[in-house]
Amino acid sequence: MEIQTNLIKLGQVFETQEEAIIFCGEQLLAGGYVTADYIPAMIERNRELSVYMGNFIAIPHGTDAAKKEVLKTGITIVQVPRGVNFGDDAEPKIATMLFGIAGVGNEHLDLIQKISIFCADVDNVVKLADAQTAEEIADLLNSVEV
Repeated sequence: MEIQTNLIKLGQVFETQEEAIIFCGEQLLAGGYVTADYIPAMIERNRELSVYMGNFIAIPHGTDAAKKEVLKTGITIVQVPRGVNFGDDAEPKIATMLFGIAGVGNEHLDLIQKISIFCADVDNVVKLADAQTAEEIADLLNSVEV
């Protein structure tokens, strides 16, 4: 799947993880990938099991029950230079890159695999976090072979 530059948002600031997840959901909704009911399912998914993946990334996505709200497979990539805490004060889990995903069937697994392979190397996450243009982020991620 090619990364769409119009769904890459640079330099965002969020006070809470919920605010960050809602933003990701709104991007997917605006792009025609999901219905409005997918957004609360993204928040619910994070409550059930954190969408924070380590290496400064989080992958907000909906619950299995919300699969019916996915219209087509898509991904939004959100750069958060100051980071957003997906943990708590005692154990902060700071994400500087968010990958909001929605997948038809099991297509989301391919997206997660691609993100995981690329972001397993923290230097790659730094490249994404430091990117100055959406095209730069798209080029980095489109270079990943799955």
